Order: sequence, then C-alpha cells, then structure tokens
Amino acid sequence: MSTATASQASASTAKKSGGFTGKAANYLDERTSISGAVKEFGRKVFPDHWSFLLGEVALFSFVVILLTGSFLTFFFQASMAEVHYDGSYVPLKGVEMSIAMASTLDISFDIRGGLLVRQMHHWAALLFVASIGLHMLRVFFTGAFRKPRELNWVIGFVLFILAMAEGFTGYSLPDDVLSGNGLRIIDGIIKGIPLVGTWISFLLFGGEFPGTAIVGRLYTLHILLLPAILVLFLALHLVFVIVHKHTQYAGPGRTEKNVVGFPILPVYAAKAGGFFFIVFGVIALIASFFTINPIWNYGPYDPSPVSAGTQPDWYIGFADGALRLVPPHWEFVLFDRTWSFNILAPLIIIGIFIVLVLIYPFIEAWITGDKREHHILDRPRNAPTRTAIGAAGVTFYAAMWAAASSDLIATHFHLTMEGVIHALQAMLILGPFVAYFITKRVCLALQKKDREIALHGFESGRIVRLPGGEFIEVHEPLDEYERWRLVSFESHAPVILRPNAEGKITNKARLRSALSRWFFEDRIAPATKKELESGHDGH
Repeated sequence: MSTATASQASASTAKKSGGFTGKAANYLDERTSISGAVKEFGRKVFPDHWSFLLGEVALFSFVVILLTGSFLTFFFQASMAEVHYDGSYVPLKGVEMSIAMASTLDISFDIRGGLLVRQMHHWAALLFVASIGLHMLRVFFTGAFRKPRELNWVIGFVLFILAMAEGFTGYSLPDDVLSGNGLRIIDGIIKGIPLVGTWISFLLFGGEFPGTAIVGRLYTLHILLLPAILVLFLALHLVFVIVHKHTQYAGPGRTEKNVVGFPILPVYAAKAGGFFFIVFGVIALIASFFTINPIWNYGPYDPSPVSAGTQPDWYIGFADGALRLVPPHWEFVLFDRTWSFNILAPLIIIGIFIVLVLIYPFIEAWITGDKREHHILDRPRNAPTRTAIGAAGVTFYAAMWAAASSDLIATHFHLTMEGVIHALQAMLILGPFVAYFITKRVCLALQKKDREIALHGFESGRIVRLPGGEFIEVHEPLDEYERWRLVSFESHAPVILRPNAEGKITNKARLRSALSRWFFEDRIAPATKKELESGHDGH
C-alpha cells in the first residue's frame, strides 16, 4: 500500500471514529443536557495557594485508600475461627490464631506486592485523617467557615469523625495483640455506660469479649457502610465548594464577588491530576521504606502480653489519653448499679468538645451578628479572639493526645508515671487558658506592628543625621499592595445592648452582649485613609 493510500485510510478511520464519538456525545447530551453542566463546571475559577492543597491531599489520599483497599479485599478473610498458621513467616509457624490474623500474614508475606499495598493503605489512611485535620484548622483560623459555608464546615467535621471511625475499624481487623487491646478498651468503655452498656457490648461482640463476630462486623463497617457514607459526604462537600465559590486570600483584584485564579478546565484539572500522582508516589515511597503496623512482631491477640508498647494510631490517641487522665475512685453505686464516672466523664467532655467544634460557625455568627457573605479569608492575627480560641482547643486536644503515651513518656525519660499524669492533668485544665491568653496577646502585638509599618514603613537600617544634629533612621515606604494588605481588614465593635420591641432587655440579649464584648473589646483598629496619608506625608 502506498503512503498516500495509507494516509487516506487512516484519515477515513479517524473520521469514522470521530463521527461515532460525536454521535455518542450528542446522544448523551440530548438526553441529559450534560454539556451545559460540564461547560459551567469548567468555567469555575479556583484560586492558587499552597494551603488549599491540604483539601486535595485528603481527597487524593482517599482515592489511594479505595484503590489499595479494593486489592486487599480480595485476600483478607474476616473470620475469628481458630487455625494453626502455616504460612511463610517461620517464627509464627504452628501458632494458633484467627483466620483474620493468618490472612493478614499471608497478604504480607505470600501475596506478591501484598505488603507494599497493605502499608500504602495504612499510610494513606493516616495521611487522610491528618490532612483533613490540617485542612479544618486552615478553614478555622482564616474564617473560611463563615456564611455561606457554615453547613460545609459541619459536613467537613463529620467527614473527620467518619475518617477516624474508618481508620479505627480497619486498624482493628488483623486481630493481633495491638488491635485486640484497642478493642478491649472499647469494650470497657461501652460496658462503663450505665444500664445499657453490657447489652451493647454483647450485641457488638457477639457475646462476652472477644466474642465471635466482632471482626466480621467491623469488616462490614469498614468496607461497606462507612465508605459509602464518606463518599456521600465528600461529594456533598465538593458540590458546596463549587456552589459557594472558593474562598481566597486578600490581594489585588480580589473582592467578595470576584475570584482571581485559574478555571477548572483545563488548567486546574491538569494541575490537580499531576498533584494526585505526586501524592500517590509519596505514599508509595513512604510505604516502601517505613514499616507500619508489623503485626508479625505482636503476634495473635492474647490478653496477657500487654506492654507499654501498645499504642493506638495517633488520631485515636486523644480518647485513650482522656481515660488515662481521670483521677482514681470516681465510681459509686446507686440504684444497685455501678456508675463509673472515670469512663463517663471523658465521654461527656469529649462529646461536649466535639459538639462545640461542630456548631462553632453558628455560635460566632450569633455573637457577632454578622449576616453577610464572606469569600475573602482573614489573616489569623486580625481575628485575635477566634485565633486564641483555636489555640486553646488545639492545646486541649494535645494534652489528651499526649496522655495516650504517658507510659512511654515515663519509661523513656525515666519519670514516675504519677508525675507524668499530674503534669498532663495540669496541662489539660490550665493549658487552654494559658494558650488563649498568649495567643491573643501575640495577635494584638502583631496587629500593632502591622499598623506601625503601614503608617511609617519598614526600618531600613540607614541612619541619617539631620541639620539640627538629630540622628534618625530612614524608613522605606511600602508599595500600595503591601500597605493595602496590612490595613484591609474589618474591626468589629461589640454589640450594643438594646431593649427589644417590648422595651425589655432579655437575658439572651445580655448574654450575647457580654460574649460580644469578650470577643471584640480588645482590638486594634486598622489605619484609616487619613492616617495613611498623614503618615506618608510625614515620611
């Protein structure tokens, strides 16, 4: 066949193929009107800032979890029936263990690539929870949860809780010493609930701990129910991000109504696709070089070999630590029932903490009375009370989290266990107040510094002698963008206490006014245009 004939045949084939593709696209579009949705979606503009990548890391980690989890599903057997191990790992040969433990060892040592995929799955799960947590901290400290994104904050926080639940159910499946001790703690917490605790434990475990059904039930939660709910909430979260427009940091041309950035198609989609492969590659690299959850070192679950080395995954540490920080002798008998407040108190405190975080956007909106839409992010220093509240919350969480390793802290640093616990108890109670006070003072000091720089410019280090003999330091003036960045923020005043339509001042109004004073009384007003002009003339 000549070259011309071959070219004609190739063009004819391409034309037919293109025609078929076009017909298929038209067929689909006529019945779904999908082209309009794709066109509208592709025109959405997303700003470009490194902190926005935290949400993408969470999303891509979840994709890696789904891919690796699908592979592991083919080989893991969720059964607690006892067998004698006969696999490749010689130190455990002949040891009695559950089928779940044996299949996990087979995945690690007998399935080609199994250990790599299993470790990728675990590392991706840790990265998933961590990136969601960091993403939520970014959203909180920049005020990205304000109207109209209050509901998306709630969805994101529920995703965080679901991610922890998904991680714990997966972490508990191998039925090794580490996961068995974690389940034993859960069993003790459940049984500490008055009246219904024992019945819930029997229902969950299929009898007295460890029961015969817990691994199978956790497996159903881990691969079916929790992932389905996660995908649903993740889809809702992304839909709201698109509907509400993306938040952005203050900058030239950026207003509450105008988003400056790149369209999703083709720019942002191409960048996000490349970033997915970077995240996938980093997780694969970490899984290749760093062992995670080496169950062959722990052996099958047995209540007797409990040591200081048995620690939960980091994201569950706060719950374990809260239990350790409760003082002794908090139990009493009432109505012929034992009330174990050494278990109930941590549950109640953690529950209140979670609810307050969940509804915080609505609390702040009520205190401030701010009903406007916000698409420009705050600098944390310009919202000192909110930033201080966040620092106090992080300190409270950190104290509980550190307490999960109180035994390791004591053994590694040769300290008494009582001394470590007492120090962490003091940190849990006093730490948030100290963190709040220091953070708020630092924010106000930074605001004062910004105001001074905006009015007088940067210190240049150049000393000049005036004709009268006075020595002064020359200040470098700011460009318009830098000056605008330092002064372009709102300074809210406390809500004034006023009577209602009936001429009465209600307790609700008094409470709101008091909270508003606490929230906004200490503030630094941004430099006005007149002050800036005066400062510039003086400079």
